[in-house]
Amino acid sequence: MDKKRILVVDDEAELVKALQIRLKQENYEVLVAYDGKEGLQKAQKYKPDLIILDILIPKMEGDSVAAALKEDKETRDIPIIFLTCLAEGLAEKPEGCSLELAVEERFRGGNFFLGKPFDTKELMSMVESLL
Repeated sequence: MDKKRILVVDDEAELVKALQIRLKQENYEVLVAYDGKEGLQKAQKYKPDLIILDILIPKMEGDSVAAALKEDKETRDIPIIFLTCLAEGLAEKPEGCSLELAVEERFRGGNFFLGKPFDTKELMSMVESLL
């Protein structure tokens, strides 16, 4: 059976390395990208089975990457787990907008979102449920 391929897109090198080690221990193939543009290019080229995507990353924010992927018939069905520092990720919340609506708007296109710091067991449970 082929290994499932996961793309991790985050600009925090230590976090990426830790996720890479953990996912490889679970027998997943891991691709990495450190900014949104690189993440989008790798997703389009390699069509991973799952993407773990930070929201606040250089060159192209994660929600924009997700929107671009969802518009492309080749990548629109790839599940996405968003990672974010929730307070920062919702900094652009419109005045009078509920937290729930802000979360829904910011994380559109994702299957799950997980605030940083996160529990690795919870992330792995999300990964397993999507794959």
